[in-house]
Amino acid sequence: MNILAVEPFYSGSHKAFLKGLEKHSEHNIIPIKLSWKGWKWRMHGDSVTLSEMAKQVEEDIDLILTSSMTNLPAFMGLTNPRFAHTSVIMYMHENQFTRPIPKGESRDLTYCYINFLSMLTADKLLFSSQFHLDDLLQALPEFLNNFPDGRKFNTVDQIRRKSVVMHPGLDLASFDEQPDTRSSNENPVIVWNQRWQFDRNPAMFFRVLNRLNDIDLKFDLILAGDSQHEKPEEFEKAWKRYGQQITHFGYVDDQENYSQLLHSGDIVVSTATYEFFCVAIMEAIYCGCHPFVPNALHYPELIPESLHNPLLHAPVLYENEDELFHFMRDLLMKKNKPLPKTSLQNICKHLDWNKRIRSFDKLFEGMLE
Repeated sequence: MNILAVEPFYSGSHKAFLKGLEKHSEHNIIPIKLSWKGWKWRMHGDSVTLSEMAKQVEEDIDLILTSSMTNLPAFMGLTNPRFAHTSVIMYMHENQFTRPIPKGESRDLTYCYINFLSMLTADKLLFSSQFHLDDLLQALPEFLNNFPDGRKFNTVDQIRRKSVVMHPGLDLASFDEQPDTRSSNENPVIVWNQRWQFDRNPAMFFRVLNRLNDIDLKFDLILAGDSQHEKPEEFEKAWKRYGQQITHFGYVDDQENYSQLLHSGDIVVSTATYEFFCVAIMEAIYCGCHPFVPNALHYPELIPESLHNPLLHAPVLYENEDELFHFMRDLLMKKNKPLPKTSLQNICKHLDWNKRIRSFDKLFEGMLE
C-alpha cells in the first residue's frame, strides 16, 4: 500500500512519529513535509506548497495520512480530482481548541476553524491519548457557540464517531545501546528533558528545586529538552543559582548523547500544566529515571494503576506543588526507594514501535475495506 504522509510541521513529535512510521510500517510511506518555522503560516497557506509537492509524487496513492497542522480542505481542493476518492486519516498531535496560550495572548479562532473543517473532512481521526480526545470533545460545543447562527452541534458527534485513540510509537530500542551510569553519581541527578516553554511550567519545577536546596538537600541537574524557542527566565536564574550542579544545559541534537544523559539521571519531573502526550518523559522513564508526574492530563492512563502509589517505593503521581516537594524530598533523603528499572521499563514497553506498528498498519489496511 502506498501512503502519502502530508506533514507541514516536520519537527518534534510530528517528525518522530513520521520517521517511526517510515522505518517500521510494512507499507510504503511517501512523505511530503515542510519545516516547523511559522506554524500559523503552515496552517494558513502551505497547502499550496504541499499540493505542488504532491503533484511530483508519481506513485498511485492508496491512503493519505496527514497531521493536525494541515489545512485539509485546502489541500484536498488544490489536489482535486486526484485524491477525490482516497481515504484520509488525520493524526491529532495537538489541537487549536485547547492548546495552551501564552499569557497576554488570546486564542485566535481562525486556527480552531481550520482544525474544525479539517477534522470534518478527514475520514478517520487518531488521537495521541484518551485525555486529548476527551478534552477536545468537551471544548467543541463552546467553540460552536461562537458561530452567529447554524451552530451545527451534531458535528461533535460526527467527530466523535470517526475518532480513535492511538498512542504514538516510540523508538525505545535506540536507548538500549547505552549502559546505566547513575550508580556512579556523586549526588542524585534530577532531569528536565521537555520543551523550555511556559506550558511545561518550569516556574513550578524550579520553585520546588529551590525549596529542596533551601533545606540543604544535595542534587545535580540535567536541563535538556528543546531550548530552541524563547527561553523562560527561570532557566537563566537556575544557571546562576545551580551552575556548579548543572551537568548539562540545553538542547541535545545527538541521540547517543541524549541517551547517555537519560541513563545517568535518577529522577525525571513533569510540572506541565497542559500537554497532549509527552514523549520525552516516557523516554526518561524507559531509561530508568523515577518519574514524578501530575495526577492529571494523560499520565493516569499511561502509568499502570499499580504504580500510582507503589508499596515500598516512591509515589509517581502527585496532586499539587506541595506534594511534589514532599515526594522529591523523601526520595532525596532516602526515606523512599525509586522504582526498579524493570518496573519503569514495563510502563513504556507497549509503546515501542515494534509493538505499536501492527495496530497502525491494521488500521491503515482497514481503511481500504
